Amino acid sequence: MVSSESMQFIIRVRTGNLFLGLDSRLNHSSKKELYFCIYDSPILLMMVNCKDNGSSKEDADLEQKRKWGQLAKRVVFGLGIGITAGGVVLIGGWVFSVTLAAAVVFAGSREYFELVRSRGIASGMTPPPRYVSRVCSVICALMPLFTLYKGQIDVSVASAAFVVAMALLLQRGNPRFSQLSSTIFGLFYCGSLPSFWVKLRCRLLAPALNTGKNGSYMANTVRWTSSLDGRSYSYIDISSIIAADTFAFAGGKAFGRTPLTSISPKKTWEGAIAGLTGCIVTSVLFSKVFSWPTSMLSAIGMGFLNFFGSLFGDLLESMIKRDAGVKDSGSLIPGHGGILDRVDSYVFTGALVYAFVRNVLPLYGI
Repeated sequence: MVSSESMQFIIRVRTGNLFLGLDSRLNHSSKKELYFCIYDSPILLMMVNCKDNGSSKEDADLEQKRKWGQLAKRVVFGLGIGITAGGVVLIGGWVFSVTLAAAVVFAGSREYFELVRSRGIASGMTPPPRYVSRVCSVICALMPLFTLYKGQIDVSVASAAFVVAMALLLQRGNPRFSQLSSTIFGLFYCGSLPSFWVKLRCRLLAPALNTGKNGSYMANTVRWTSSLDGRSYSYIDISSIIAADTFAFAGGKAFGRTPLTSISPKKTWEGAIAGLTGCIVTSVLFSKVFSWPTSMLSAIGMGFLNFFGSLFGDLLESMIKRDAGVKDSGSLIPGHGGILDRVDSYVFTGALVYAFVRNVLPLYGI
């Protein structure tokens, strides 16, 4: 309840034990505003602002300026991130792996474990101890580096999971299964899956095109006859994902009518179809630019994988944020939110495309 002493009397009408009034007061800009009020004299029970047209217009102008400012910030930082990411992918090697480990995996894992500890999720489960979350973030950041050095991290991931499980089981108090499941999923989601981008960019050469040397390729002993390398896979993959997001957003804005899922109410079937179309078209166009893959069907298949990988990665992160009760995973990138908000579409696609290029295409000599 608020005292009515600061209100300037205009008109008040008594009805029973209450007074209905139209009063005015100065706002934070020293301008008068009208309020519809209900009093149980002398206590103010309810106050509703009655803005005039001038105030509404001013507020609308301020809101419009705020939106344009946010858009400009998103564009500037988006371009900066895109140019930087393109350069890092072009360089590859340790630069790519270290950047992925520090700027994406470590920061993303910290955001993930903070989401797990948020009030929305923690109210229904017991989150892992903070020291376990920090150790897992470091382990996740090391996975891309191990991938570059060793090529495979299966043993490393299994060992890390075992160590984390032992730490949780030996903690003081009563260990909970929710702590174990959220932590192991964090190792997989934030560490293991992004490491496939290192395999795709740095440790995967193109198969000898149309030479029929599938067996040698699978044995990792072939002498390549193609000049393609991980840059080609990565650029096709990244460009297709960007096209999927862009076409889905534009198609949803223009034609969106049918909700796709309750997880993300703004996504529509019309937007999803537009995103799928844009992703496939981009994949096919880039296959012509790089002359790989030579089969139109293979390029379309990569487009499908990229779209569904990006879509379900986006939906998964939306589900985590919804349960956490937050709009963004963090605030690290001005105008864009957190790291997970920017890379959610890329988490699964690296693994899907790597498996497609490494295991499916060689079966057909492509």
